Amino acid sequence: MSTLPDEAAVPDEQVAASGPRTPRRRLHPAWIVAAVAFLALVGAAGFRAAPGVLMVPLQQEFGWSTTVLSAAVSINLVLFGLTAPFAAALMERFGIRKVTATALVLIGMGSALTVLVNQSWQILLTWGLLIGLGTGSMALVFAATIANTWFTKSRGLVIGILTAGSAAGQLVFLPFIAVLAQDPGWRQASLLIAAGALAVVPLVLKFLKNSPADVGVLPYGAEPAATPPPAAAPDTGPRANAAVRALQVLRRASKIRTFWALAAGFAICGATTNGLIGTHFIPSAHDHGMPETTAAGLLAVVGIFDIVGTIASGWLTDRFNPRILLAVYYQFRGIGLLVLPLLLSAEVRPSMIVFVVIYGLDWVATVPPTAAICREVFGADGSVVFGWVFAAHQLGAAAAALAAGALRDATGHYTYAWMGAAAMCTIAAIISATIRKHHNSREAEPAAAYTGRHAGRH
Repeated sequence: MSTLPDEAAVPDEQVAASGPRTPRRRLHPAWIVAAVAFLALVGAAGFRAAPGVLMVPLQQEFGWSTTVLSAAVSINLVLFGLTAPFAAALMERFGIRKVTATALVLIGMGSALTVLVNQSWQILLTWGLLIGLGTGSMALVFAATIANTWFTKSRGLVIGILTAGSAAGQLVFLPFIAVLAQDPGWRQASLLIAAGALAVVPLVLKFLKNSPADVGVLPYGAEPAATPPPAAAPDTGPRANAAVRALQVLRRASKIRTFWALAAGFAICGATTNGLIGTHFIPSAHDHGMPETTAAGLLAVVGIFDIVGTIASGWLTDRFNPRILLAVYYQFRGIGLLVLPLLLSAEVRPSMIVFVVIYGLDWVATVPPTAAICREVFGADGSVVFGWVFAAHQLGAAAAALAAGALRDATGHYTYAWMGAAAMCTIAAIISATIRKHHNSREAEPAAAYTGRHAGRH
């Protein structure tokens, strides 16, 4: 008979002292962090659904032009983008939890204060400055930071799931915002957005840990031996100024052609999603006689299929060349935008449903492969580099939102905006396809040298 004690009889203290605790856990803490991060992204996404729904009621009450309201959205999108790389560095400096909670509070404040506006400059302050800074700190770079910090395995899938949080937020908030905007009014819709952002703050403060080291585990999928420290652990190494860190990463990344290719493609991605469809689809549908609630429902369907498409894209990114995936995504999006002017009408036809489904699947499917290339080429700087690439995404969105509003005021319709966006998507597809050539070009050496010099520095 064996003299070894039954493992169940061994005291917990001996089990804890005998080796790493990770194998005995049923659920790795990384998945709890990912779940809370998903909810945080849902809460922060409320405003992303708002401008298109609230634009018409604000015009009717205050008489503001489409250009003025588009300018507020553009300021928001610019700050949304430019804040992202600094937010990534701030998460490394102060921790993911503090930055995320602060961002959600800013979104809640900006949305709540919107109910007090009565002049156009005030909407620039609330929609633009406050919510722009808050959503920028909760941008898609947040998803990349969580995935890079907490996961060694299944990073693409995790980024896809977290990115889908924004789509889920659109799905959750958009129908309610549309109904409230009509009765009792847009102010109640703004308060709903504020409540959604603030409701997640307690969960973030309690469950969103900064790094695996905080709970004494390795990142999910990491091997116990020869594992590098978590990429975003706030207490390891010297704490550099976050702004300096972000700018240093930009200076290094700007020497690599891949960075500019990703930034150009992502700028077009932003222009054709947040900038055009997200901001102007509902007003454009309204121009064709479609009720705002119906158009908002179509965008909610986009959100449903965005969740499916983004998670599927993350799964595909773990298995296939992300450059080819990007090229395919952009080209399909361009085809959809090219036919959109022919589909808009007062009623929802089957062809419009097909467009909504396809566009939803493709909405932010570009995020997992873009983040994967950033990590592949730029190593531990990948999250901050993705922040700068995302800044280009939002600059493109801001330019498109403003340009489409000006075109609408000048021509009375959005047709030229849709056709121009379709052409840009073809350009993005070509740019993305050329990224794969860099591994066999003269750029391969500087990219490899970049990773070797800087991957383990932070």
